[in-house]
Amino acid sequence: MPSPPTPPERKTVTDWLLDSDPSIRFQVLRDLTDASDETVAAERSKVATEGWGARLLDLQVPDGNWGDGVALQRWQSNLYTLLLLRDLGADPESERVKKAVGLVHENVDWGEEFGSSPFFEGEVEPCINGGALTLGAYFGYASDRLVDRLLGEQLEDGGWNCEAERGSVRSSFHTTLCVLGGLLEYENARGATPAVTDARRRGQEYLLERRLFRKLSTGEVIEPRWTRFTFPFTWQYDVLRGLDHLRRAGVQPDERVAEAVALVVEARQPDGRWAIGEPQRDSVHSDLEGAVGEPSRFNTLRALRVLDWYSARG
Repeated sequence: MPSPPTPPERKTVTDWLLDSDPSIRFQVLRDLTDASDETVAAERSKVATEGWGARLLDLQVPDGNWGDGVALQRWQSNLYTLLLLRDLGADPESERVKKAVGLVHENVDWGEEFGSSPFFEGEVEPCINGGALTLGAYFGYASDRLVDRLLGEQLEDGGWNCEAERGSVRSSFHTTLCVLGGLLEYENARGATPAVTDARRRGQEYLLERRLFRKLSTGEVIEPRWTRFTFPFTWQYDVLRGLDHLRRAGVQPDERVAEAVALVVEARQPDGRWAIGEPQRDSVHSDLEGAVGEPSRFNTLRALRVLDWYSARG
């Protein structure tokens, strides 16, 4: 496997990452340097008032929604804007964030099609409900009912699939990762329980048994675009997202992730950075960093975290 960045190159890339938005800076300080907790917290506090985080909060309309419901359905604008705020690291305890999320809790639902279910209670598809659970747990509105529903929808192979209601018995990488993110966030917020932890670990094994991108039956690559990384993301899976989840979940990397990690290393540009990929389907804020092919700070940050996780495996 190609070697990780050399120390001088790593310092140059880290300096470039720090010369950016508060949402990047605080995560770089937290994850890639030995900065103090106080320094990290001070930088994180700026996410809601400066840069990308403030811009997203500014787009919320008075009734708590995002978007006009024309270019995208309201649920897409709401779900993916809030997930992006979470990925930016907006502090749930920030007064501005509390106010924005409070409006969602009080006013926003999934529409008459789903019985006007409150936003943080989710709707019917596990790929969407995984995102709703992620947001509820992160922002202080975790739904036990939604957790129970997702646990009951886990398939025999360990994953989840939005097509299960229509007869599918084979899991989807897309849906499985969405649900895993929600279960992990729920555990972080409420504490681990045997049922949730067991379901999450079975879902992670589903990914690991397939080496994060190959068919279990034949070993073929399932979808070539999974090896091309992008940010922000919606419900779609890619290898870097899968690896970053395993890192956050504290999974000890083994040989089953080696090939996926090699794909991340191979995507590194000669200057030690990773590029912006094609926007994902249903993307709401694809103009966040720049044009496709330009250097991506978020992809670079995420890739370096994954490589550090893998390098520390012992």
